[in-house]
Amino acid sequence: MAIDLIKEFPKIDIKKQEPLSKYTFTHTGGKADWLAFPESVEQVQQLVDFVRKNNLPLTVIGNASNLIVRDGGVAGLVMIVTKMNQIKVEGDVVKAQAGATYIKTTQVARDHSLTGLEFAAGIPGSVGGAVFMNAGAYGGETQFVVKSATIMLPTGEIQELNNEELDFGYRHSSVQDNNGVVLEASFGLKAGNKEEITAQMDELNARRAAKQPLELPSCGSVFKRPKGYFAGKLIHDSGLQGYTSGGAQVSKKHAGFIVNINNGTATDYLNVIRHVQRVVKEKFGVELETEVRIIGRD
Repeated sequence: MAIDLIKEFPKIDIKKQEPLSKYTFTHTGGKADWLAFPESVEQVQQLVDFVRKNNLPLTVIGNASNLIVRDGGVAGLVMIVTKMNQIKVEGDVVKAQAGATYIKTTQVARDHSLTGLEFAAGIPGSVGGAVFMNAGAYGGETQFVVKSATIMLPTGEIQELNNEELDFGYRHSSVQDNNGVVLEASFGLKAGNKEEITAQMDELNARRAAKQPLELPSCGSVFKRPKGYFAGKLIHDSGLQGYTSGGAQVSKKHAGFIVNINNGTATDYLNVIRHVQRVVKEKFGVELETEVRIIGRD
């Protein structure tokens, strides 16, 4: 008997054979077999239990900003958690659901004169994604401010992990290892001056706008920072800015970004990535690792 998730879960917004290009920041990506937008922990639990019992693959994505979905799409169920976006403040702690944007979370902290999240003022991802990959910018990282995160394991068990248990590393957390779903994160901040917090956020956002190709679709920073180097400088020094495959191009504004200039596909993006890796390896002997999350079928 064929599975019909729309009939199985009439109270959850679910789409069949939905193009993920409608949701990714690159505007690329094939179809999800099933795409669900849960609005509560209970709905996430129902879906996690169902895919486990029916042996369906499960992929969870947040704001789809630092993500490439291959053109073959994604098998099984994809969950986008952006409808789980509540943010609340308890003293000097900001609690945000996984689907809340990092940017909105920083703004709530600012509005309550809480300092510590300024570095994330322009990071376009979700809170869940930020915890999942220890997102960072301008010398700050998620690991420095997260007190704990509530996650759901593939078994459906809910756990609260403290900072140490999250085992943060460079673009890594233990959530990647246990295939968990981030439900909520608590950020431990400090009382600060709202005007100073605002000024720092404005300065970082101005720097971001001046240096990064925000006017074009992209997946953000593509490559991890190699030890002792900067990925963008290696790519620039390799003469690769402006290199184009199909509709994807190494940004002329910032070499660490790949932008969609003309109806590019995920395959175009992956072709550019492989070419950049090959040339940088030949010229400098440095292997560039992708920071962007790449999922789906070829």
